[in-house]
Amino acid sequence: MKHQPFERAAIVGASGGIGRALCLALAERGTRVWALSRSATTDWPGGIDPLRLDLGDEDSIAATAEAMRDTPPQLVLVCTGALTLADGTGPERSYRQLGGAAMAEAFRINTIGPALVAKHLLPLLPRDGRAVFGALSARIGSISDNRLGGWHSYRASKAALNMLVRNFAIELARTHRQASVVALHPGTVDTGLSEPFQANLPPGQLTSPDQAATHLLAVIDGLTPADSGRVFDWQGEEIPS
Repeated sequence: MKHQPFERAAIVGASGGIGRALCLALAERGTRVWALSRSATTDWPGGIDPLRLDLGDEDSIAATAEAMRDTPPQLVLVCTGALTLADGTGPERSYRQLGGAAMAEAFRINTIGPALVAKHLLPLLPRDGRAVFGALSARIGSISDNRLGGWHSYRASKAALNMLVRNFAIELARTHRQASVVALHPGTVDTGLSEPFQANLPPGQLTSPDQAATHLLAVIDGLTPADSGRVFDWQGEEIPS
């Protein structure tokens, strides 16, 4: 089942590869887009309005939500995430490599930031019409699908995000009967996040940000409230928790 395009959308992480591609793809559909990022760059075509949002600063998230209150989005997508941290710490191959500071940073970016976005933006979603809140997750956040281990902080932070998505879906269903809250796995996309790990990918596995945006919007187009709380890959297939 496909739906009419949303009139208004908010993309968190609009300066990243997938976030920017989603902004442009939605604008081409005629959707008014709030492009939310820490830099709030202004090099956007018509129909895309930049606003500053710092995922690590709850006050900035609250201020951004207030700025959108008069023209609230019906679609909110959180497109942020980190696999390799700012200090160069990469995914841990073994528990012997675990460090508290690196783990805390992974959770701050991959779990706590999206949760605070939900805290302030979920109340903006319409109660009397279709609405979607989505957050980019990862297949390796699936506990039951974990066969290789490793990548401890990233896996755990994405698994925690998936649990929060489920929680938010249950709570929002009490007031927003036509809303869907989902986690979305975009596949392996040619962005800075995946760049250090692209060398050994099978041919055809790496997609461009534009392709990823097309795939994700196709999945979103088909969502219904019955899908709320679930995790889907870029092909629309459910990923087990």
